[in-house]
Amino acid sequence: MQPHRVLAVLLFAPLLAPAQVIGTLGNFDVVNNTGQEAHGFEIELEGLHLSDITDTFGGAGRGFPTTVERYGAPVVSAYANGSIFGVRVTYQASFAAGVWSTGTPSGVFSTPGESCWTGGGIAYGPSTPCDHFGVGNVGSPTKTTYSWLVESSPGSGVLNPVAASLPAPQWQVTPAPVVGAPPVVVARIQAPQPAEAPEPQFGTPVWVKVYSTELENKVGLEELVGGNAKVEQARQHTEIEWQLLQTDPGNPAAGVLENGGGAEMGAGKESVLRRYEFYAYTGAFDPANHEAKPLFGDSHPDATEIGDFMGAQNVALNLNGNPVAAVPELPPAGMLALGLAALAVWRRRQLRA
Repeated sequence: MQPHRVLAVLLFAPLLAPAQVIGTLGNFDVVNNTGQEAHGFEIELEGLHLSDITDTFGGAGRGFPTTVERYGAPVVSAYANGSIFGVRVTYQASFAAGVWSTGTPSGVFSTPGESCWTGGGIAYGPSTPCDHFGVGNVGSPTKTTYSWLVESSPGSGVLNPVAASLPAPQWQVTPAPVVGAPPVVVARIQAPQPAEAPEPQFGTPVWVKVYSTELENKVGLEELVGGNAKVEQARQHTEIEWQLLQTDPGNPAAGVLENGGGAEMGAGKESVLRRYEFYAYTGAFDPANHEAKPLFGDSHPDATEIGDFMGAQNVALNLNGNPVAAVPELPPAGMLALGLAALAVWRRRQLRA
């Protein structure tokens, strides 16, 4: 390598600082409001590999038996479509002699909380129009999609995905520029996208409440259920009382809720736990473009504007302490010192030549 190239490499080589590799977890109740009986549920995690999946709610070998929800252990499989790849977690009933083994009826569910499984707060059974699912993984998917699986025609045994109206949180962890400082953790959720229409329309509005807490130890997937001490601790800390989310065809940034405020995690904290509760919006609309028009603004709902419970997300992010490459910015003085040191080394080599 030429001396001037050595100097350039030394001047601009990034320094590595310890950051955190993350693990994300999500357990959620979701109500079937498709208008059709479902015979399964599918979670698509774009950008992940099979090796990134650490556990599933109701999966074999976990803290709960596979009978905690009506579909038993899910099937985890990889998919690829050109450059797009990911993992599907599929909960599905069996089909034999023209009959499905079980199903989730479509309907209204008015009891919020983790009640859509056998350990929940109500008598979960064949008539309960909701279910509880969950996945644990290393890293964070670039996109998460939830779908109910409904029959294309009665008795066909063929299931097609129908988008669920429950938003999925997306985690982002940014290493702090100062070595050893806690990272910045942000969670984002996106309001449901609008259905296709002849004219640009606002999407489906939903009310969301957010609770959060930071913990000094890690969270397990089986702990993200109602009644667990860690979830109950989060419910004591309201982060957002109410917020209306709705996509706007004229504003790509609309309909996104960001939690965390750009603040670093607390010192000594190993996990963040958030609970999101979603409710239908039943207020007024602009008849021309379907824009929601709440009486008192998008953060102060009138009681008449809060509709049926749609679902809840208990999500957590664990920091496992493994170092990964990070590139902190050097202040000008630091860059100058590095450059002078490199120049001195190069000059000594020139004199010896």
